[in-house]
Amino acid sequence: MFQKFLLSRSFSSKIIVAFLLVILIPTLFICLAFYWESNSILKRNVRESTVQIAKQTAESLSFILNVGIDTSDFISSDTNIQRAILQLNNRTASEQRKDSQYINTLLNNSVYSNSFVKIIYVLKEEGIGWGSGTFAETNLNNIQLSDQEWVKEAKLKDGALVWQGIQYDLFHGGSVNTDLVLPVSRVLKDFDTMKNIGLVQVHLDGRSILNTIEYLKLGETGKFFVVDTEGRIMIDSNLDMINKKVENPNLYRHIVGDDAVEFEFAVKGVPYYGVKQPLSNGWMLVGTVPIHEIIGQLDRLQSWIFFSSGVFSLIAIGIGLFTAGWVTKPVKQLTQSMLRVKQGDLKERTTVNSSDEIGFLSNQFNEMLHEIENLMQQVESEQSEKYHAELRAVMHRINPHFLYNTLTTLRWLIDSNQNERASLVLSALNHLLEANMGKSGSIITVGEELDIIRKYLVILELRYEKTFHLELDIEPGTEKIPIPRMLLQPVVENAIFHGIVPKNTDGRISIRIHFNNGDIEFLINDDGLGIRNDKLKELNDPKTAVEKGNIGIGLRHIFDTLRLYYDQNWEWSISSEPEQGTTVRILLKRIVESSIKN
Repeated sequence: MFQKFLLSRSFSSKIIVAFLLVILIPTLFICLAFYWESNSILKRNVRESTVQIAKQTAESLSFILNVGIDTSDFISSDTNIQRAILQLNNRTASEQRKDSQYINTLLNNSVYSNSFVKIIYVLKEEGIGWGSGTFAETNLNNIQLSDQEWVKEAKLKDGALVWQGIQYDLFHGGSVNTDLVLPVSRVLKDFDTMKNIGLVQVHLDGRSILNTIEYLKLGETGKFFVVDTEGRIMIDSNLDMINKKVENPNLYRHIVGDDAVEFEFAVKGVPYYGVKQPLSNGWMLVGTVPIHEIIGQLDRLQSWIFFSSGVFSLIAIGIGLFTAGWVTKPVKQLTQSMLRVKQGDLKERTTVNSSDEIGFLSNQFNEMLHEIENLMQQVESEQSEKYHAELRAVMHRINPHFLYNTLTTLRWLIDSNQNERASLVLSALNHLLEANMGKSGSIITVGEELDIIRKYLVILELRYEKTFHLELDIEPGTEKIPIPRMLLQPVVENAIFHGIVPKNTDGRISIRIHFNNGDIEFLINDDGLGIRNDKLKELNDPKTAVEKGNIGIGLRHIFDTLRLYYDQNWEWSISSEPEQGTTVRILLKRIVESSIKN
């Protein structure tokens, strides 16, 4: 009887045998091997992963701490700040206002140039100070600086850095202080006499620091925290633990008296696994987790694998037996047709005549082949065009000629000992390179595109020694709209090089972005030389201008981007008057309801 079954139901028998061999036997073997080896493998892998996570987290925290160090060095080395503090009592009211404006501007620019710096203070013990953002001098007056422990330590260290644990900002100007900061302080010295003339305090963003250590979890209850060289907790999601020494003596011994990266200790009889990594300021990142949380689920996982393997194997065999008899012939026909298509015969069509799902699949297969034939040429052409457009976008991101001129400017500034301006040019170029090349993909938000434009203008201002005023009128919500990279920057670049620079004067560029009945409209206006009427007519017909080669690489890039990403759902127009500037209008239709093409 079994032999008759095998002969009459060969497809079913093959399914059963295949399922037994492919599912049941390997599953049993894997489960047994898992039982023998999983415990040691899991421990090793989890520990290696935990150490790697700790290293990466330590590198991230060290980067943030180095930002604080660099910012503190930059502020404390500024001779203008030293002069303003030394001559504070000998300056007129007008001169004091100018000094305060300079210091506040420098502090604010330092904060805005780095997302990890929350606020910066320059203080005198007499209760006088300057600060970025929401600095409240009234809060400073309520505190006797000379009695503060960090001030005493800063004086004792005589210019070296003083680190404090994460805390709320004492000088915050808001009605409710919710700003978590990590302060790094030092005394400000007169470089001529090396006397203490004030204090510099840089507050790093405590929320970003906490997010860095809270983002990665160890098990269910494990966590990361940071201690100083004496074992005091300096960074912890539980603020009540700040400035307290590690309570567990075993953990404390492993942190301050042991160089091992990994260690184990016990808390009330519960074994724990720990890992630590040094930070750039001498602190230590420590991670702890109960050992049972990283291996305790092993037995449950093993049982579930046995149970689920058996259940799914039975279900799969049952489904195979049920479906094998009536799907064999149409599936075989469809498979043979697919094989011929795989070999390159796109003229092949299936002949399955059935009203069930296999028949429907056959019809869809035939229709798909028909559509493939029609779409292959179109897709090939479109992908080729899109590839070249994106290639031009990459080439256009950092114009080699612009980069060469910028580097030449840097060399001239350094040779002429204008190191401060050279530093500003180099910093701006670094930010522009980071904004243009630090993100993957060709789609960014409107806000990110505007940020690239701001950084680009900083370099041009330093290069040409001109001021290019950027006026923004951005409707709320538009800054989050995704657009292709470099959609607006080439317009601004053309405005500078072809409109404003030839005038040899300062210039203005305004960008207005707003919604319009589900569309989004971009208006970029400048006060440059304007465009000749014949050239303007060509630019308003971009397709013809591209065919004739009468359009620059920047506008060509914008035209290709709009055409390839938005189909026909866009408009482009340019208006200009001689000596009165130029306005470029780009309209993206139905951008709110739909997304751009991939």
